[in-house]
Amino acid sequence: MFQQTLRNFSINLDALNERNTWTGGDLMTGRLTFDLTKDTKISSIVLTVRGKAHVHWSTSGGGGGRRRRRRRNHSAKLEFFNIKSALLQVTSVTTKLQPGTHVYPFSCQLPQGNFPSSFRGAHGQISYTLSVSVSRPWHLAKDFVTEFNFVHHIDANQSDMLAPLAGSNSMTLCCLWCASGPISMTVRLERKAFVPGETVKIACEFGNGSSRTATAKACLSQKQAFYTHNKISKIILSKQLAAAQGPTVKPRTDEDRAVTTDIMLGIPTSVAYTVSNCSILEVSYCITVSLGVKASPDLVVLFPIVICDTPPYVAPPPY
Repeated sequence: MFQQTLRNFSINLDALNERNTWTGGDLMTGRLTFDLTKDTKISSIVLTVRGKAHVHWSTSGGGGGRRRRRRRNHSAKLEFFNIKSALLQVTSVTTKLQPGTHVYPFSCQLPQGNFPSSFRGAHGQISYTLSVSVSRPWHLAKDFVTEFNFVHHIDANQSDMLAPLAGSNSMTLCCLWCASGPISMTVRLERKAFVPGETVKIACEFGNGSSRTATAKACLSQKQAFYTHNKISKIILSKQLAAAQGPTVKPRTDEDRAVTTDIMLGIPTSVAYTVSNCSILEVSYCITVSLGVKASPDLVVLFPIVICDTPPYVAPPPY
Protein backbone atom coordinates (compact mmCIF):
# COMPACT_ATOMS: atom_id res chain seq x y z
CA MET A 1 0.00 0.00 0.00
CA PHE A 2 1.25 3.46 -0.93
CA GLN A 3 0.03 4.82 2.42
CA GLN A 4 2.50 2.53 4.16
CA THR A 5 5.33 3.58 1.84
CA LEU A 6 4.70 7.33 1.91
CA ARG A 7 4.25 8.71 5.41
CA ASN A 8 4.14 12.03 7.32
CA PHE A 9 3.10 14.02 4.24
CA SER A 10 2.79 17.72 5.04
CA ILE A 11 2.39 21.02 3.19
CA ASN A 12 3.82 23.93 5.19
CA LEU A 13 3.12 27.49 4.07
CA ASP A 14 5.29 30.42 5.19
CA ALA A 15 3.03 32.96 6.91
CA LEU A 16 3.07 36.49 5.50
CA ASN A 17 1.33 38.12 8.46
CA GLU A 18 -0.05 37.46 11.92
CA ARG A 19 -3.49 36.57 10.54
CA ASN A 20 -2.01 33.94 8.20
CA THR A 21 -3.81 35.34 5.14
CA TRP A 22 -2.92 35.86 1.49
CA THR A 23 -4.25 38.17 -1.19
CA GLY A 24 -3.90 38.74 -4.94
CA GLY A 25 -0.31 39.26 -6.07
CA ASP A 26 1.27 37.69 -2.97
CA LEU A 27 4.20 35.30 -3.38
CA MET A 28 3.25 32.07 -1.65
CA THR A 29 6.21 30.01 -0.43
CA GLY A 30 6.52 26.84 1.59
CA ARG A 31 7.80 23.30 1.76
CA LEU A 32 6.48 19.91 0.85
CA THR A 33 7.75 17.16 3.18
CA PHE A 34 7.23 13.41 3.28
CA ASP A 35 8.98 10.21 4.35
CA LEU A 36 9.53 7.12 2.22
CA THR A 37 9.99 3.74 3.88
CA LYS A 38 11.55 2.08 0.82
CA ASP A 39 12.77 2.75 -2.71
CA THR A 40 9.82 4.23 -4.61
CA LYS A 41 9.30 5.12 -8.26
CA ILE A 42 7.80 8.61 -8.61
CA SER A 43 6.96 9.96 -12.06
CA SER A 44 5.87 13.47 -11.02
CA ILE A 45 4.90 15.76 -8.15
CA VAL A 46 2.58 18.56 -9.29
CA LEU A 47 1.50 21.58 -7.23
CA THR A 48 -1.89 23.21 -7.96
CA VAL A 49 -3.20 26.48 -6.49
CA ARG A 50 -6.88 27.02 -7.11
CA GLY A 51 -9.60 29.53 -6.22
CA LYS A 52 -13.27 28.71 -6.72
CA ALA A 53 -16.83 29.32 -5.52
CA HIS A 54 -19.72 26.89 -5.32
CA VAL A 55 -23.35 27.24 -4.20
CA HIS A 56 -26.09 24.64 -3.88
CA TRP A 57 -29.55 24.43 -2.36
CA SER A 58 -32.83 22.58 -2.87
CA THR A 59 -36.44 23.72 -2.99
CA SER A 60 -39.64 21.73 -2.73
CA GLY A 61 -41.89 21.52 -5.77
CA GLY A 62 -45.44 22.81 -5.75
CA GLY A 63 -48.67 21.20 -6.86
CA GLY A 64 -50.28 18.03 -5.65
CA GLY A 65 -49.55 14.33 -5.78
CA ARG A 66 -46.11 13.43 -7.07
CA ARG A 67 -45.23 17.01 -7.93
CA ARG A 68 -45.45 17.97 -4.27
CA ARG A 69 -42.74 15.45 -3.43
CA ARG A 70 -40.33 16.65 -6.10
CA ARG A 71 -37.33 18.67 -5.08
CA ARG A 72 -35.52 21.05 -7.36
CA ASN A 73 -31.78 21.52 -7.03
CA HIS A 74 -30.09 24.85 -7.69
CA SER A 75 -26.32 25.18 -8.07
CA ALA A 76 -23.60 27.27 -9.64
CA LYS A 77 -19.82 27.17 -9.80
CA LEU A 78 -17.07 29.69 -10.53
CA GLU A 79 -13.34 29.21 -10.93
CA PHE A 80 -11.15 32.27 -10.29
CA PHE A 81 -7.77 30.73 -11.13
CA ASN A 82 -6.07 27.34 -11.47
CA ILE A 83 -2.26 27.41 -11.46
CA LYS A 84 -0.13 24.29 -11.84
CA SER A 85 3.63 23.78 -11.52
CA ALA A 86 5.82 20.67 -11.38
CA LEU A 87 7.94 20.20 -8.26
CA LEU A 88 9.39 16.98 -9.61
CA GLN A 89 9.29 15.67 -13.16
CA VAL A 90 11.20 12.41 -13.57
CA THR A 91 12.40 11.74 -17.12
CA SER A 92 12.88 8.01 -16.63
CA VAL A 93 10.35 5.64 -15.05
CA THR A 94 13.23 3.63 -13.64
CA THR A 95 14.32 6.52 -11.40
CA LYS A 96 13.66 5.80 -7.75
CA LEU A 97 13.52 8.01 -4.66
CA GLN A 98 15.51 6.63 -1.78
CA PRO A 99 14.04 5.87 1.67
CA GLY A 100 14.12 8.73 4.15
CA THR A 101 12.80 12.30 4.42
CA HIS A 102 12.27 14.32 1.23
CA VAL A 103 11.78 18.10 1.25
CA TYR A 104 10.71 20.16 -1.78
CA PRO A 105 10.64 23.96 -1.39
CA PHE A 106 8.10 25.70 -3.61
CA SER A 107 6.93 29.19 -4.52
CA CYS A 108 3.88 30.39 -6.40
CA GLN A 109 2.80 33.89 -7.37
CA LEU A 110 -0.91 34.40 -6.76
CA PRO A 111 -2.52 36.26 -9.67
CA GLN A 112 -3.67 39.83 -9.40
CA GLY A 113 -7.41 40.20 -9.67
CA ASN A 114 -10.67 41.11 -8.04
CA PHE A 115 -11.11 37.82 -6.19
CA PRO A 116 -13.50 37.54 -3.20
CA SER A 117 -12.45 36.63 0.33
CA SER A 118 -12.69 33.07 1.63
CA PHE A 119 -16.10 32.24 3.04
CA ARG A 120 -18.05 29.17 4.14
CA GLY A 121 -21.81 29.60 4.46
CA ALA A 122 -25.07 27.71 4.76
CA HIS A 123 -25.49 26.99 1.03
CA GLY A 124 -22.08 27.58 -0.48
CA GLN A 125 -18.48 28.57 -0.07
CA ILE A 126 -15.58 30.49 -1.55
CA SER A 127 -12.43 28.44 -1.12
CA TYR A 128 -8.75 28.65 -2.00
CA THR A 129 -6.70 25.48 -1.95
CA LEU A 130 -3.17 24.30 -2.49
CA SER A 131 -2.98 20.65 -3.58
CA VAL A 132 -0.10 18.31 -4.35
CA SER A 133 -0.51 15.32 -6.67
CA VAL A 134 2.05 12.51 -6.39
CA SER A 135 2.07 10.22 -9.46
CA ARG A 136 3.69 6.80 -9.83
CA PRO A 137 4.02 4.70 -12.97
CA TRP A 138 0.95 2.50 -13.55
CA HIS A 139 -0.79 3.78 -10.43
CA LEU A 140 -3.49 6.32 -9.68
CA ALA A 141 -2.16 9.66 -8.46
CA LYS A 142 -2.36 10.43 -4.74
CA ASP A 143 -3.65 13.94 -3.93
CA PHE A 144 -3.03 15.98 -0.78
CA VAL A 145 -5.01 19.21 -0.26
CA THR A 146 -4.76 22.10 2.19
CA GLU A 147 -6.92 25.22 2.30
CA PHE A 148 -5.55 28.73 2.83
CA ASN A 149 -7.32 31.91 3.88
CA PHE A 150 -7.59 34.41 1.04
CA VAL A 151 -8.57 38.03 1.71
CA HIS A 152 -9.83 40.64 -0.72
CA HIS A 153 -8.46 43.95 0.54
CA ILE A 154 -11.09 46.68 0.83
CA ASP A 155 -9.65 50.19 1.07
CA ALA A 156 -11.18 51.38 4.32
CA ASN A 157 -9.72 54.85 3.81
CA GLN A 158 -11.97 55.74 0.90
CA SER A 159 -14.14 58.77 1.54
CA ASP A 160 -17.38 56.76 1.51
CA MET A 161 -15.95 54.34 4.10
CA LEU A 162 -14.80 57.10 6.46
CA ALA A 163 -17.85 59.36 6.13
CA PRO A 164 -20.12 59.46 9.23
CA LEU A 165 -23.54 57.84 8.93
CA ALA A 166 -26.72 59.33 10.35
CA GLY A 167 -30.37 58.38 10.35
CA SER A 168 -33.60 59.33 12.11
CA ASN A 169 -37.13 58.05 12.43
CA SER A 170 -40.32 58.91 14.31
CA MET A 171 -43.88 57.73 14.87
CA THR A 172 -46.99 58.32 16.97
CA LEU A 173 -49.17 55.78 18.75
CA CYS A 174 -52.90 55.87 18.08
CA CYS A 175 -55.71 54.46 20.21
CA LEU A 176 -59.20 55.09 18.80
CA TRP A 177 -59.40 58.88 18.38
CA CYS A 178 -56.35 59.67 20.55
CA ALA A 179 -52.77 60.04 19.36
CA SER A 180 -49.67 60.06 21.53
CA GLY A 181 -46.86 62.53 21.40
CA PRO A 182 -44.09 61.70 18.92
CA ILE A 183 -41.63 58.88 19.57
CA SER A 184 -38.38 59.73 17.81
CA MET A 185 -34.80 58.65 17.41
CA THR A 186 -31.68 60.04 15.78
CA VAL A 187 -28.67 57.73 15.42
CA ARG A 188 -25.10 58.31 14.23
CA LEU A 189 -22.10 56.10 13.41
CA GLU A 190 -18.57 57.42 13.11
CA ARG A 191 -17.97 55.62 9.77
CA LYS A 192 -19.04 52.74 7.55
CA ALA A 193 -16.01 50.38 7.60
CA PHE A 194 -15.09 48.24 10.61
CA VAL A 195 -12.90 45.21 11.37
CA PRO A 196 -13.68 42.00 13.28
CA GLY A 197 -13.26 42.45 17.03
CA GLU A 198 -13.88 46.20 16.90
CA THR A 199 -16.44 47.93 19.13
CA VAL A 200 -18.84 50.24 17.31
CA LYS A 201 -19.86 53.43 19.09
CA ILE A 202 -23.49 54.28 18.28
CA ALA A 203 -24.49 57.81 19.28
CA CYS A 204 -28.24 57.94 19.98
CA GLU A 205 -30.85 60.53 20.87
CA PHE A 206 -34.27 59.23 21.90
CA GLY A 207 -37.53 61.09 22.51
CA ASN A 208 -40.66 59.45 23.92
CA GLY A 209 -43.78 61.60 23.96
CA SER A 210 -46.07 58.62 24.56
CA SER A 211 -47.47 57.31 27.83
CA ARG A 212 -45.54 54.03 27.53
CA THR A 213 -41.94 53.12 28.37
CA ALA A 214 -39.62 52.57 25.40
CA THR A 215 -36.51 50.37 25.30
CA ALA A 216 -33.56 50.82 22.95
CA LYS A 217 -31.46 48.05 21.41
CA ALA A 218 -28.76 47.70 18.76
CA CYS A 219 -27.81 44.56 16.86
CA LEU A 220 -25.44 43.43 14.11
CA SER A 221 -26.89 41.11 11.47
CA GLN A 222 -25.36 39.22 8.56
CA LYS A 223 -27.07 38.45 5.26
CA GLN A 224 -25.90 35.57 3.08
CA ALA A 225 -27.20 35.58 -0.51
CA PHE A 226 -26.68 32.65 -2.90
CA TYR A 227 -27.42 32.88 -6.62
CA THR A 228 -27.41 30.70 -9.71
CA HIS A 229 -25.76 32.15 -12.82
CA ASN A 230 -27.40 35.33 -14.09
CA LYS A 231 -29.23 35.37 -10.71
CA ILE A 232 -32.16 33.42 -12.11
CA SER A 233 -32.70 31.75 -8.72
CA LYS A 234 -31.59 32.83 -5.27
CA ILE A 235 -31.87 32.07 -1.58
CA ILE A 236 -31.18 34.60 1.18
CA LEU A 237 -30.48 33.91 4.84
CA SER A 238 -30.11 36.43 7.66
CA LYS A 239 -28.88 35.93 11.20
CA GLN A 240 -28.09 38.11 14.19
CA LEU A 241 -24.45 38.06 15.25
CA ALA A 242 -24.35 40.47 18.20
CA ALA A 243 -26.66 42.68 20.25
CA ALA A 244 -26.36 45.40 22.88
CA GLN A 245 -29.06 46.77 25.16
CA GLY A 246 -29.66 50.50 25.20
CA PRO A 247 -31.35 52.72 27.80
CA THR A 248 -34.96 52.68 28.92
CA VAL A 249 -36.71 55.87 27.82
CA LYS A 250 -39.41 56.95 30.25
CA PRO A 251 -42.82 58.24 29.10
CA ARG A 252 -43.34 61.94 28.38
CA THR A 253 -39.71 62.45 27.42
CA ASP A 254 -40.12 65.19 24.85
CA GLU A 255 -37.51 66.87 22.62
CA ASP A 256 -36.40 69.22 25.39
CA ARG A 257 -35.65 66.25 27.65
CA ALA A 258 -34.43 63.77 25.02
CA VAL A 259 -32.24 60.92 26.21
CA THR A 260 -28.74 61.15 24.73
CA THR A 261 -26.52 58.09 25.07
CA ASP A 262 -23.93 55.89 23.37
CA ILE A 263 -24.58 52.21 22.72
CA MET A 264 -21.40 50.14 22.40
CA LEU A 265 -21.83 47.18 20.03
CA GLY A 266 -19.02 44.62 19.75
CA ILE A 267 -18.28 42.92 16.42
CA PRO A 268 -17.29 39.25 16.94
CA THR A 269 -13.67 38.44 16.16
CA SER A 270 -14.71 35.43 14.08
CA VAL A 271 -17.00 37.34 11.73
CA ALA A 272 -16.32 36.88 7.99
CA TYR A 273 -15.39 39.77 5.73
CA THR A 274 -17.88 41.46 3.43
CA VAL A 275 -18.17 39.76 0.03
CA SER A 276 -19.57 41.99 -2.71
CA ASN A 277 -17.43 40.96 -5.71
CA CYS A 278 -18.74 37.44 -6.38
CA SER A 279 -21.64 36.91 -8.80
CA ILE A 280 -23.03 33.81 -7.06
CA LEU A 281 -22.39 34.53 -3.37
CA GLU A 282 -22.66 37.75 -1.35
CA VAL A 283 -22.11 38.51 2.33
CA SER A 284 -23.31 41.82 3.75
CA TYR A 285 -23.81 43.38 7.19
CA CYS A 286 -26.22 45.80 8.81
CA ILE A 287 -26.46 47.52 12.19
CA THR A 288 -30.03 47.97 13.34
CA VAL A 289 -30.95 50.39 16.13
CA SER A 290 -34.49 50.00 17.44
CA LEU A 291 -36.73 51.68 20.00
CA GLY A 292 -39.39 49.27 21.20
CA VAL A 293 -42.71 50.18 22.79
CA LYS A 294 -45.04 47.51 24.17
CA ALA A 295 -47.94 46.55 21.86
CA SER A 296 -46.50 48.61 19.01
CA PRO A 297 -44.08 48.04 16.09
CA ASP A 298 -40.47 48.98 16.84
CA LEU A 299 -39.07 52.25 15.60
CA VAL A 300 -36.01 51.29 13.52
CA VAL A 301 -32.96 52.87 11.86
CA LEU A 302 -30.74 50.70 9.62
CA PHE A 303 -27.07 51.21 8.71
CA PRO A 304 -25.39 48.99 6.08
CA ILE A 305 -21.73 48.59 7.08
CA VAL A 306 -18.64 46.91 5.63
CA ILE A 307 -16.45 44.41 7.48
CA CYS A 308 -12.89 44.52 6.12
CA ASP A 309 -9.47 43.20 7.09
CA THR A 310 -7.59 46.46 7.67
CA PRO A 311 -8.82 49.16 10.06
CA PRO A 312 -9.17 52.62 8.56
CA TYR A 313 -6.72 55.30 9.54
CA VAL A 314 -8.53 57.93 11.55
CA ALA A 315 -6.50 61.09 12.15
CA PRO A 316 -6.30 62.21 15.78
CA PRO A 317 -8.31 65.33 16.66
CA PRO A 318 -6.37 68.63 16.45
CA TYR A 319 -5.23 70.20 19.70
